[in-house]
Amino acid sequence: MDQLENIRESIRAIKSNLLRTVLTGLIISIGIMSLVGILTAVDGMKHSLNQTFSSLGANSFDIRKKFNSGGNGGQSRTEKVYPAITYDQAIKYKELMGTKSQVSLSANVSGATVVKSATDKTNPNINVIAGDEFYLAGQNLNLERGRAFSSYELELGSNVAIIGKEISDKLFPKTEPINQYITFLGRRFKIVGELEKRGSSMGGSGGDRMILIPLETGRQIPLTGNGTLTYNIKTSISRPEELTYVMGEATGVMRNVRQDRLGQEESFEIRRSDSLIQSLNEISGYLKMGGFIIGFITLLGASVGLMNIMMVSVNERTREIGVRKALGATAQQIQQQFLIEAVVICILGGIVGIFLGILMGNGIASLIGEGGFIVPWIWVFVGLTICVLVGVLSGFYPARRASKLDPIESLRYE
Repeated sequence: MDQLENIRESIRAIKSNLLRTVLTGLIISIGIMSLVGILTAVDGMKHSLNQTFSSLGANSFDIRKKFNSGGNGGQSRTEKVYPAITYDQAIKYKELMGTKSQVSLSANVSGATVVKSATDKTNPNINVIAGDEFYLAGQNLNLERGRAFSSYELELGSNVAIIGKEISDKLFPKTEPINQYITFLGRRFKIVGELEKRGSSMGGSGGDRMILIPLETGRQIPLTGNGTLTYNIKTSISRPEELTYVMGEATGVMRNVRQDRLGQEESFEIRRSDSLIQSLNEISGYLKMGGFIIGFITLLGASVGLMNIMMVSVNERTREIGVRKALGATAQQIQQQFLIEAVVICILGGIVGIFLGILMGNGIASLIGEGGFIVPWIWVFVGLTICVLVGVLSGFYPARRASKLDPIESLRYE
């Protein structure tokens, strides 16, 4: 019996016990599905969140007022209050850094605003932001229709606005929003642009519930509470590899602008926009490790089930083994036949499990956010490799036992 004939006999044995083959394959497919499904879901969620975070720009960094921190090593309840970044400080920083990078200035005017049109109004959940000419590019926001602010409107602080998609759908469901008028914060604004839909990949609304007005206009609006705007600065460069160097230079410039004394900690915080992506990569690494362990445990149970079924198969085919040995089959050929059966069953079950795992993983990832359909080829190959290993390890002992059966005793077996 040559190797090719041995393979044919293994396939014939699988076909003759089709129901048992299907049930055994299902055990393996469930294990592979859990492994590939979890890892695909992690990759899918990472891809979706990466797209969301990358909109912040991997070649930029933000400068904001530092939040309060406890003093005296926690021995005192007194908190150090850092002053807000003023308009003059933001403008001076922009003048000093503007020749080497693109600096965008913005300020949060209101975070719970009701916006009214002539016939309808929104819920009090609209975010009003005042921004300069670089704000849209710095935040990776695109216009679906209309235009950006003109230099004249930015300089004089005209009452013009660019609105998010959700606001447009709410206030102007059947009409063109451009050149329409809306009222908020006690002023009447003319709509000059509408932002593209951003969706809610992070569970929020992004730019869909945002209204952008000129920076000078935001400075003219009287505010409730402390009545002081705090300005956010976003610096973008054309060469991401120079980001660390430019951040160091920006820190020195901002310390000078804020008049932070030598040896004193910064009164502002500077953060890379891709630091969230770096944190996400660390978290996803732990998730993958946990998913692999869970999938491995599931496969371990599947391999025990496969070994048990192969042992039953050896007992059922004892007379067949005796006939083959009587006709000249060697112990090695008998062992190879059962090993091939176990490996083929595992591969068939693995292919089904990989297919179901990819569907399951992408389905879970789609619940987190919008993203493309991901086929994790590396996990496909890993899954198939694991299937072969499970088949060999689970089938080895039954195959070894079958090869050691005495032919005379096997022929007598009932």
